[in-house]
Order: sequence, then structure tokens, then C-alpha cells
Amino acid sequence: MKVCPLCCKQCASPSALVLHMRKHTGEKPYECAVCQKKFSKAGDLRMHLRKHTGEKPFECTECNYKSTTAGGLRSHLRKHTGEKPFQCSECNYKCVNAAVLRDHLRKHTGEKPYECMVCRKKFSLLGSLRSHLRTHTGQKPYGCTECHIKCNSAGNLVKHLRKHTGERPFECTKCHKTFKQTGCLRMHLRTHTGMKPFECTKCHKTFTQAGSLRVHLRTHTGEKPYECTECHRRFSATGSLRKHLQKHTGEKPYECTQTCQSGNNDTSSGREEIPAPAALSGPR
Repeated sequence: MKVCPLCCKQCASPSALVLHMRKHTGEKPYECAVCQKKFSKAGDLRMHLRKHTGEKPFECTECNYKSTTAGGLRSHLRKHTGEKPFQCSECNYKCVNAAVLRDHLRKHTGEKPYECMVCRKKFSLLGSLRSHLRTHTGQKPYGCTECHIKCNSAGNLVKHLRKHTGERPFECTKCHKTFKQTGCLRMHLRTHTGMKPFECTKCHKTFTQAGSLRVHLRTHTGEKPYECTECHRRFSATGSLRKHLQKHTGEKPYECTQTCQSGNNDTSSGREEIPAPAALSGPR
């Protein structure tokens, strides 16, 4: 048994002690000849090289999945078995491997170790940074097979495809309304809880959505970024602009469900005419 002089960890052999000491010294003697990345262990370099060669020697017996590492295959197999041995100490979240758990824990700690070198925005996940970088490069490698739309991430493509499939996999446990995205479900749940986490710093009015707060702030700033192309009148919200445009198009999408005749303004009969949206004016 060899003992580390710095932390007193016991190592089974002199070679194991040498490897352990590199954690303290930061020594990484093994360098990738392709990308110059360095490693403290020869085995880590061998696994890394498979990223360049494309070699995936570890194959799943249940499906066609292949992995560059034995650990990657073990994590994948848990998708078939349903095993989730890694549990968050802060909540009841469970996952298939330690790396996924580390990513999840950043939701609790707020840690964002990945920084964009262009705009300095920070992210908790490396994948999120990669997707963000494409907003700077304009790269959209994920194309929809149903239409011409292209997306900068696989996740955004999955969300987009639901427009074609009509899939709404996220269901409210209170009223069973379904949604295409988890974010939409989260916003909807606030209608049940009454939670309004977005507060105006000017008048302290609170809102369930960040977008609603942004629109409200324009009542303080006077900003009206949406302009009518017909008469150049400006509006603070897209909804107000849409209502205004109906004045130009003559569109009247709301129809009276009663038996009154179109254009009947006689309210003495007990049937009150429902005003078309054209009668509604946006913010002035």
C-alpha cells in the first residue's frame, strides 16, 4: 500500500500512486496528436481518440446503439432496464449516470461554467452553449423533413415537428390540458397556482409570463415597436397590431352564435350585437 503524502489516500501500487498524484499536480503527459488535448491517463487518451476515428466498439444487444466507451454503453442500457441509480440530493430527480446528475445539480446551484466567447452569455450545459453559438454563426444543421424550416439544435427541431404531428406530450395534472412544450405547461400551471413571478420594477404589478412583463414595461417607456404597414400607426404589442389590421382588411373573425341577422343593431329585441374585433382599438 502506498499513501499519498498530500491527502493520505491509500493506493494499491506505486503506479496507482503516480496516477493519483496527477490529480494534485495537474500533470497530463498524454497528448492527442489530432487536436492536442491532453490527458493524465493513457486509457483516457485511447477513449478520446475514438471521437476522431469514429470507432464505437461497445454495442447494445437491445438496439443498434453503439458507444465509444464501456461506461457510455452501461448508461445507455439503463434506458432499456429503467434503472436510475443516481439521485439528486436536493429533489427527487433520478438519472442514469453521474454526468447527467452533475448537469441537473446546476439547476439548484445556478452554476454556469460554459461561457460564449462572442457575447459572454453563460450556460449550465455544454450542449446549450453549442446551440447558442449557432445564433452567432447562423448555422442551422437540423432540417425539418416536412417543410423548409431549419433549426440550430435537435431539441428545437423536435419542438418544431410537433406542429406537423400535432403531438402535445405535456399534460396539466389539474385540468388535463395538453401542451407541445414544457415551458408552455409551466406557464399554464401558474393559472392554477396564482403564482406571478415576474414583477414590474416601476409599479410592482406582477405577471405570470416574462413576455407579458415585457409588453407591460412599454406602458412606462412608451416604446411601440410594432408598426402598421398600411397607416404607420404603432403599437406596443403584436396582438394590438393584429386587431388594428382588421380595420384595413375588413376581417371579422368573431360571429354571433345567436339567431340574429347580420348587421342587426336593434338591442331592444334582447339580442345584443357582439362587436367585431375591428371595433377594438389597440393601445394609444
